[in-house]
Amino acid sequence: MQFISEDIIEAAVLNLESSEEVLEAAIQDMQQKQPVLLGYFFSENFDAFTQAEKEYLLYLLIVIWKSVNKIVEVLPQIEEEQISTLEEVNWDTFLDNKSKDFRTRLDAFFENYPQEDLLAFVEDALAENDEGEEAFITTEGRPALFISLKTVIDCLNQA
Repeated sequence: MQFISEDIIEAAVLNLESSEEVLEAAIQDMQQKQPVLLGYFFSENFDAFTQAEKEYLLYLLIVIWKSVNKIVEVLPQIEEEQISTLEEVNWDTFLDNKSKDFRTRLDAFFENYPQEDLLAFVEDALAENDEGEEAFITTEGRPALFISLKTVIDCLNQA
């Protein structure tokens, strides 16, 4: 897949933030074109997340989806086996790094990664808030949210 730049991602964010209808239409589009991938985020694997984390995860997923759709309009169907395989690889990579710092643990994912801007978008979206605002992403949820979204990028990039 062609590289998805920061400009494309920013355009997708602005488009999705323009109205609730645009966001709903994007969710419907993904439901029609990639039902297994969207369904992955509504599986029991995500029951441990808070409601705020689930909503934010869906929003980030749709930003990724809209960004990819700017470059590629038709993708092969993503299957459960592909998601499971890539998710396992991502967890192994994450767990191999024993650093206590979240961002340091993500460094390995960026080495020669073909969709670095999309991955950086996810990393920044899940980073701890430095501005003193109350964080709604739990410390326990942050790695799982990252791995889930990284898995989606991997699936779409391989399609």
